[in-house]
Amino acid sequence: MKVCFPVLENQGLDSQVYGHFGSAPEFIVFDMNTSELVSVNNSDKIHEHGACNPVAGLGGHQVDAIVVGGIGGGALHKLNSEGIRAFQAQGGTVAENISLFRANGLPEYLPGHTCGGHSHSSGCSH
Repeated sequence: MKVCFPVLENQGLDSQVYGHFGSAPEFIVFDMNTSELVSVNNSDKIHEHGACNPVAGLGGHQVDAIVVGGIGGGALHKLNSEGIRAFQAQGGTVAENISLFRANGLPEYLPGHTCGGHSHSSGCSH
């Protein structure tokens, strides 16, 4: 299983998980089976609100899940339609969230629990 973590800057497993999926500068893709880690530049970070194309942002990398601080409803719908599940980050680093993910300790984002905008004052649940 491959899990994607949006990050501000690639610092490997010590990278801080970013607060919003669509505007993250980079993604770290972690293979839970092999522990391989790949950094991917977000090719879709400059977009109008609601116009996020999360699959394109991953640059062709196939993932099974996303772990992020927050995600908009449109991005969640697009990911889910591709069979990609989204989970809410709980710890600060990729490593902390990998441990929680393995222990089923991350809540899954559902359509009613997504961000309403690009700021915390807009009803975002993170």
